[in-house]
Amino acid sequence: MSAVISAVATFFVYAVMATFAQNAVFARGMGVSRLVQLVGDDDTSSLLFGSLLSVICVLSAPLTWGIGILLRNFSYRAAVRPLIFVACSFLICGALWLLFTRVEKIPYRLRLRAMLPNAGFNTCVLGTLLASTVQRFTLAQTLGFALGSGVGYLIAVLMVGEARRRLRSNSVPKPFRGLPIVMIYIGILAMAIYGFTGHMIAI
Repeated sequence: MSAVISAVATFFVYAVMATFAQNAVFARGMGVSRLVQLVGDDDTSSLLFGSLLSVICVLSAPLTWGIGILLRNFSYRAAVRPLIFVACSFLICGALWLLFTRVEKIPYRLRLRAMLPNAGFNTCVLGTLLASTVQRFTLAQTLGFALGSGVGYLIAVLMVGEARRRLRSNSVPKPFRGLPIVMIYIGILAMAIYGFTGHMIAI
């Protein structure tokens, strides 16, 4: 019983750490290009995209963890890691694509299916898998870190989206309106979170 409680506690600790202290966007810079595109894309729901990315992170993580355990004594494991990450993400995206195609009762299934490629092969997903593998996390740590990274990315998207709406102000000089002021905003948040971690980010 104590082992289960310990694993659950570890899961939540790593989830919170990945969400805030080591936020995928602000502390690690993963998925920034897609995030900037989302902010200016009124046709794509940031909430749906971030939620889908979180699901893909959580489902891909145990696959890569299991394969990492199998390949622990393989001499060229570092060379094949990228292929493993892409393959695991591809498998999860394929399963979700079939789910969204065949189960008509899923809300927003067509929009979710259209977002699958961008969410599944986002650098946030692949970077999360890399970080958890390189640091040799346990299964509970891997799952917690994957969930936290996905939720952290979603929070970052929503924060930047809200900031962009608030920064549509005449008080912002014309040369800085639009993307420049958003990038400045992201940079300030990144420096704040990087300082909060005490400069101990592993990757």
